[in-house]
Parts: sequence; structure tokens; C-alpha cells
Amino acid sequence: MQVGQEPPRTEEWAVRAENLRHSYDRRHFALDGVSFSIRRGEVFGLLGRNGAGKSTLIKAMTTLIQPTSGELRVLGFDPSRDGRRVRERIGVVQQAESFDFTTVQGNLDVYGMLWGIPKAERERRREQLLTRFDLGEIRRRRAFDISGGQKRRVQVAREFMHDMEILFLDEPTVGLDVIMRRTLLDSVRAEVRRGLTVVFTTHNLEEADYLCDRVAVIDEGKLLALDSVENLKQLYGGKKTIDLTVADSDPSGFFRALGAELAGSATLTVAGHAAVLLTDDTKAALSAIVTLARTHAVQLDWLNVRKNTLEDVFLHSVGHGGEGHEGP
Repeated sequence: MQVGQEPPRTEEWAVRAENLRHSYDRRHFALDGVSFSIRRGEVFGLLGRNGAGKSTLIKAMTTLIQPTSGELRVLGFDPSRDGRRVRERIGVVQQAESFDFTTVQGNLDVYGMLWGIPKAERERRREQLLTRFDLGEIRRRRAFDISGGQKRRVQVAREFMHDMEILFLDEPTVGLDVIMRRTLLDSVRAEVRRGLTVVFTTHNLEEADYLCDRVAVIDEGKLLALDSVENLKQLYGGKKTIDLTVADSDPSGFFRALGAELAGSATLTVAGHAAVLLTDDTKAALSAIVTLARTHAVQLDWLNVRKNTLEDVFLHSVGHGGEGHEGP
């Protein structure tokens, strides 16, 4: 679904926002006319740099703030008027710490009690989650004494102690190793197959590519693109990505000249001695790179042409090129 396209009937959607705006200081808008819908039973990714508006959007959907204007519905409810009814039906994993005063096992028990889960059911779910998230060996250690990655696993695991219709995951894999990151994502996928809706914010575009059904790219409070991962890639299907690294001690002049030469026909993103170039004319781009490398007497350490990834789509969508931009 492209931005601005009329969504289907409300009943088919877990979340629906129309022209949502929010300002913290009445001068600048953290959200500026955002409209989107999230289907029931899908994983919806929010991609954006720090300060893009992702956290503000999550806060609005989870009843933590009331938007300045616009319309928002979560599971058919208005979060600003029916906050309790929304909170009863959602789970939220944010950057907050675990309950450090108790053990890993105690974290799950406390959370289950807060949600009113009967003891027998609470114990059953606790044991399942300790196994699923590989927490059994540290179950009796205090949360205060475990690593940051282990705390993160506890934070995500405990949210599954209660029933919910939507799970909001804000950077859930921060601090996790590669194996545990994939285990967590696979666990989320399994819950989605059972009907759970997931809203997932991340800086890791590989994770979004792996997990999300649709992604929205947000920047400076505006929604720039919204579609399935595959459709977003196909939008740039005629384009290729060129990865480039140079050895020169100060390649800034070379990258400035390359950006000027390819202005209007390519997107150039530079980070130190490396650059990513998105173009639909690979031959012309490669010719410009080689010619300007000779002119500026820089050595090309790495030059590679490949198909587009979700990261390339993100860089193209936010539209930031030129020297010094380091991406998300």
C-alpha cells in the first residue's frame, strides 16, 4: 500500500492513523501529518534515524502521549479516551530495565501477578518462556547481576506472560548476540502465526527485512514510504547499488566531485572513506568513479556492484546524500 492510498475497512486493521501530528514545544512537529494503517496479524516495521519520530509514534499508539491533532485508533479505540481498554490489549517492550530487585524467574512471576494471571497458569507460562528465551541457567540470578543482553531477553520474555493483541517492540534486540537475536525474532514470528500483531522499530535493516511484512520509513516526522519489503525493493528494481571504499587520507574532494557529477541521477551516501551509491545507470556511475579517482589521485580499495537491499531503499527514501552523511 502506498502512502496516501485509502485503506480497507477499519475492522481489518489493528491500528489506523490519519493526519497525525504532535508537537512537544508548539513550534516543531515530531509527527507531521502521518497517515497509515496496520493490519491485524502482521509485523509492521518503523524505520528511521534517531529523532525521526518513531518513538513519538509508539508513545501515541501506547497511550503515553496524546497527539496534538489527527485521528488515531488502536484496536478500534481512541487511546486518548480509552487508554485503559487499549493498555489491557497490548504489550510494550521499551528500553526500560528489568525488575532489578528480584531474580530472572521472579521477573516473570511479578509481571504475571501484575496482569492477574492465576498461579498455575503463571507457572506454566514462566517455564515455557524460560526455555524459549534460553534463561533457564540464570533463572535464580538477580536481574541486577546479569548482562545487558540477558536483561533484554528477560524484558521481551516477560511481556509474553500475558495475552495481548498487539506487541510493540522498540529496538528489542539491542545487546543480543547473533544467535539470540535470531532466536528472539523467530519467537516473535511464531506468535504472529498465532494471530499476534507486532509493531517493530529498529535501526537494524537486516532484522526488518527478515521479520517485517510491511515497513514504513519515517524522517523528520513525515512518512516517506510504506509498503511490503519486496514491493519497496521492486520500486528500485531498475537500480543497482555500488559499494565504494578509497584509501586516500582525505577523500572529501573526490566524494564532493562524485556527488556533483552524478547529481540527479544517483544517491550518494558517504561515511568516512566508504560510500554507497544507488543508481539506475551503473555504467555511467562506474565511469565517473574511475575517471574522478584518477583526477583526484585516490586509490580505490573496494568497488562492488550488487542488488538493492532494504538499507538502500531506506537511504534513498530519506534522501540524504553527499559528504559526511553516515546513515542510520
